[in-house]
Amino acid sequence: MKIENIRVFEGRNIYSHKKCIRMDVDLEGYSNISSKEIQEFNKTLLNYVPELREHCCCVGKKGGFVERLYEGTYLSHICEHVIIALQNRIGIDVSYGKAREIEGEKYYIIYQYKYKNMAIECGKIAVDLINNIINGKRYNIKTKTRELSCLLKTEELGPSTLSIIQEAKKRNIPVTQIGEDSMFQLGYGIKGKIIEATICNSTSAVSVDIACDKLLSKNILMDQCIPVAEGYKVKNYIDLLFKAEKLGYPVVLKPRFGNQGKGVVVNIKNQKELVNAYSIVNKKFQDIMIEKYINGKDYRACVVDGKVVAVAQRIPPYIIGNGKSTIYELIKELNRDERRGDGHEKPLTKVKIDKDLKNNINKEGYTLGYILPKGYKLELRHNANLSTGGVAIDCTDLICTETREVCERVAKAIGLNICGIDICCSDISKRLKENEGIMEVNAAPGIRMHQYPYKGKSRNVAKAIVDMMFKEYDGNIPIISITGTNGKTTTTRLIAHILSISGKKVGMTTTGGIYINNKCINNGDTTGYYSAKTVLTNKEVEVAVLELARGGLIKAGLPYDLADVGIITNVTEDHLGLGDINTLEDMAYVKALVGEAVKKDGYVVINADDEASINIINRMKSKIILFTKNKNNPIIPQYLDNKNLVLYLDGDTIYLKKINKNEEIINVNKIPITLGGKLIYNVENAMAAIAALIALGIDVNTIRQGLESFSNEEQNPGRFNMYNVHGTNVILDYGHNIEGYKVVLESIKKIKHKRIIGVVGVPGDRTNSSTLKVGNICGENFDYVYIKEDRDKRGRKHGEIADLLKKGILETGFKNSKLNIILDEEEALKKAIESSNPGDLVIMFFEEFEPAANIVKDKIKKGKITKRETALA
Repeated sequence: MKIENIRVFEGRNIYSHKKCIRMDVDLEGYSNISSKEIQEFNKTLLNYVPELREHCCCVGKKGGFVERLYEGTYLSHICEHVIIALQNRIGIDVSYGKAREIEGEKYYIIYQYKYKNMAIECGKIAVDLINNIINGKRYNIKTKTRELSCLLKTEELGPSTLSIIQEAKKRNIPVTQIGEDSMFQLGYGIKGKIIEATICNSTSAVSVDIACDKLLSKNILMDQCIPVAEGYKVKNYIDLLFKAEKLGYPVVLKPRFGNQGKGVVVNIKNQKELVNAYSIVNKKFQDIMIEKYINGKDYRACVVDGKVVAVAQRIPPYIIGNGKSTIYELIKELNRDERRGDGHEKPLTKVKIDKDLKNNINKEGYTLGYILPKGYKLELRHNANLSTGGVAIDCTDLICTETREVCERVAKAIGLNICGIDICCSDISKRLKENEGIMEVNAAPGIRMHQYPYKGKSRNVAKAIVDMMFKEYDGNIPIISITGTNGKTTTTRLIAHILSISGKKVGMTTTGGIYINNKCINNGDTTGYYSAKTVLTNKEVEVAVLELARGGLIKAGLPYDLADVGIITNVTEDHLGLGDINTLEDMAYVKALVGEAVKKDGYVVINADDEASINIINRMKSKIILFTKNKNNPIIPQYLDNKNLVLYLDGDTIYLKKINKNEEIINVNKIPITLGGKLIYNVENAMAAIAALIALGIDVNTIRQGLESFSNEEQNPGRFNMYNVHGTNVILDYGHNIEGYKVVLESIKKIKHKRIIGVVGVPGDRTNSSTLKVGNICGENFDYVYIKEDRDKRGRKHGEIADLLKKGILETGFKNSKLNIILDEEEALKKAIESSNPGDLVIMFFEEFEPAANIVKDKIKKGKITKRETALA
């Protein structure tokens, strides 16, 4: 077995509504060889991965997978289960997976994940393990498991960040990771807020700088009459001794810009200890402070939005002797506590045996090999930071009113909306005495001591932080996503246009680029995952209107969790044979994802005249709006109720049908893009847009205004744009599949003309049969045809598509004398216009719009004939 490709899905996708990975494998001759046919395979596998004994599989009970193994199951299925088991082994709670055949020996394996890099490595290890078992080789699964654990530690979120993310998700606030570390955007668009650990985008950068400077923050607090430990900057040894004498022993040495207790030496009792401590600290840190040592308990108060929300007493790590074990052994035992992990991965941190710890116990007269007497308590460090192994006891209900107020004054004085305040006093329940006070102010305070205290009540500081960030709203903006075979772009642009008229700043992705508030920030086909992410993370966007094409849905899934409105314009034959999508049913399944991922109180807009779309309607869990050109469509009574709505066409008028009344929306003759109702497909696109806007609560008058003002090339470039060149109507359209050609050519015949001249081509990734059918349609509808090819051949040979189109055209009895092959798109268009006569109609199905439009405009300009916006009657 070998891995051929790995694809990561960060959200809902066509395989699962959970985050998952697709791993493509080649079984290399083992596709039809089951587990029971491979000698000693099952026994060896279960010895390596005993967790598999717990897997239910499709049997529905524990041990079900083992039953399948001994009955005989196949390698791709086994690999899926091994990957899940490996993730479970290192503490990741995942369970979903499946394996399916692609073709022959090629299979894909889908498996759920939480941490991408670690999960990818699990896939590689699973394949290696299976290969080694088949080949009778030993495999060091223990070493690989340790490697996975190490990789997980580099990727796993710390308790503080994780608590905030979980709190946001509880409220259905969207969460987007920025980069690979602990920076996240909570919410979308204009309502999005950035947070990194416990610093959010409304936290003052100046205030963070002040808090990081322990001397400056101390002086600011002193100016506000807040009790602090007296302290000074130290310049050199002489200055050190002078300041110590001024303060009086005992004293503390600390870095001016330190954190997590690093470099702090407390309770220095004399000059000898001071000089020794300074020589050590001075090697690691440049700016050093000396301050008066305050004897008392170490407390941390967390202030959020000006209020104390949690208080904890921090206790340095300690061990208690049993009369048998050495100090080293007692530390190891302490670290076996399941709550302790490396760094910030768990509620408590393991105690690291480092130089500082050794120095501390040496001061007490001990070594690591000393057997501590039974019942004797030994502090391993002087500082109580959780990051160095300390523990926390909740004291939130104990802090006295006066000290609470002091902490809130501290936060205001420094200017931090989230901060941790270190207090040294004998009893937090009593007001601060002389020689007690504030030790430090911390920006980006860790909150795990409050969320997961060693003793006492858990305090949900994450909730307070999210409350502060989202006082006025929940972080969501309206999201409208549009998919389908044809009509996506026009529908998307029309919705965005009307929302702009309503006063909203719209972020839009289309085949023509990414637009923010009607300005293009990126040209090109931007209908995929990352383009949509650009819109959703843009701080101007009030509403997101996202065109989502087949390719993006297959390759990356959805860029959001749930939309407010999902639109499926239609599902017809196009792109079949690509990306494992071989049938119309397969394609409908892909498009259905957009409708499935809609909020329960949102709407899915479905084309009731499209059979493939109706066939997937039962997959939808939200409310439905159907649109149909047939007021007597038999589907209507099946779905119309108090929640679901219908838009239908009666004569030339579009109506909204509710359970108890009908409402006239607009006459299609007032919608310019329909050319007085001639372009039936644009009537459908308009209806889809109307449905989405009604779902969003946009008033009908605004919808009408938008429909009536959406007409020109600037608003809808490349979609049936018509120009008059010397009496010849020239139309540019993006039709690129069977249905696209059909509907455009049906509409064209309603426009007055002498001859219809076509400049035709299709993308190279279409099937031969689809290309031939397009040729048939051209032969049946055109009077003269110019065949051209796209610059991007998409794997085809030069002239291959043109030959297929020619064959399809000639199959209809079309005369070869009325057919011309000019492979260059621009040259073909020029020739078609030059060969036309007044009254003729030239239509080009282009690959690139701008070059084609420039050719037409140049001919208009040279002929001094102005552009026409509407068709000739």
